[in-house]
Amino acid sequence: MQSLSAKNIIAISGSLRAGSSNHAILNYLDKITPVGTNYSIYDGLAQIPHFDPGLENDNPPTAVKAFRKLIADADGVIICTPEYAFGVPGTLKNALDWTVSSGSLSEKPLALITASTGGENAHAALLLILGALNAKVTKETSILISFIRSKMDGDGNITDDAAVEGLTQVFNTFLALL
Repeated sequence: MQSLSAKNIIAISGSLRAGSSNHAILNYLDKITPVGTNYSIYDGLAQIPHFDPGLENDNPPTAVKAFRKLIADADGVIICTPEYAFGVPGTLKNALDWTVSSGSLSEKPLALITASTGGENAHAALLLILGALNAKVTKETSILISFIRSKMDGDGNITDDAAVEGLTQVFNTFLALL
């Protein structure tokens, strides 16, 4: 039975590839999640249809309704994403677009982790997007980890002490907001 005080965290990877470094980071955070906190990694980005303002009504597509409810019911959200072609991965941006009218991210504590070869452009763009969505993301709850593949072993374990320290610090700051 779930404790009434248990916090719910939804983690979203901007990469659809199961073996991605972003999934590995989310799995690492799962391992350090405190007892009594519910942590789930959302894996439905590929099922969310292309954003269509004409479908923004009382009965949006089922996958959109489920995504919005998951976000709304969460105490906090973590996004861990790569950068694709100097920008935000399309599936992640699409999902975020569906949250605009629902306000499900408004005032929601959010940790942003951009882990990629570079990542600066996607990180900056996501900070702007999340600001427009009124998500509660701060400098202390966001981190850019460039050259992530060089900071992991072949099994997806983070081997770089500075990356581990930065992720742990961001995660602990985020947890304090819940």
